[in-house]
Amino acid sequence: MDKFISHSEALKEYDSRQYRTPDGYTSDIVIFTIKPDEKAEFSCSLHLLLIKRALQNSEGKPNIEGGKWALPGGFVSPDETALEAAMRELKEETGLSGIYLKHYAVYDKEGRDPRGWMISNAYYAAVPEHLLEGRKAGDDAIDVRLFPVQEALQLPLAFDHQFIIKEALEKIQLEMLQTTLAKEFLPEEFTLSELRHMILCVSGDLVEEVVKSEPFFWRKAPKFPFLEKVLNEDGRPKTTQRNSKFKTTLYRFNEYNPVKSIYK
Repeated sequence: MDKFISHSEALKEYDSRQYRTPDGYTSDIVIFTIKPDEKAEFSCSLHLLLIKRALQNSEGKPNIEGGKWALPGGFVSPDETALEAAMRELKEETGLSGIYLKHYAVYDKEGRDPRGWMISNAYYAAVPEHLLEGRKAGDDAIDVRLFPVQEALQLPLAFDHQFIIKEALEKIQLEMLQTTLAKEFLPEEFTLSELRHMILCVSGDLVEEVVKSEPFFWRKAPKFPFLEKVLNEDGRPKTTQRNSKFKTTLYRFNEYNPVKSIYK
């Protein structure tokens, strides 16, 4: 029979003083949304939500990085995981729950936070704009606002949040082209034009030719295995005129899960 060392036996030889523990453990969330361009039809831009840190903390003392813009987030409590902390902070900052939230990186470089060695789990969320209407500033913030991504990167940002945002942008642009992430921004039923503009809006310079070329996209998109036409009760395709004077077929995502492989 195999022999195992008991916890009590092993812990007698363990000295935690040999190791340095972090000074804090946090979760930060890059909340992305899409806003239509009021000046141009069928145009939109990728935005993110930032909070402006209060000059003083809840105890009336100078707040670290006070006055700067920052990502929503906070410290992880001992009774919760980093993901649970991210979901809690998201609920507190936006009133939202049950939305798309993805972990994409851990930031643990010493010096990234003047308070000490802070380890942060970074997540990004994909949220339809109308769900952010109830956003509000938390106790440690004086403002909360949506900014175009490139404008946000030019603001005085707290800690290493500029770097965190840049990496989140790279991740979401790739995911938009490799998965069905677009469904997190679109209504359940949408037109192919709405889908195309959503992909163009998020993926930026990474966009592929099949999407960039409108005629090519119109020929290719109806054959995507993850899309299906929405049917009326009589079995005929459902149409809309919400963005066109002509009737346009409505589509929706099905349960097909595309898998990207370098061996295909």
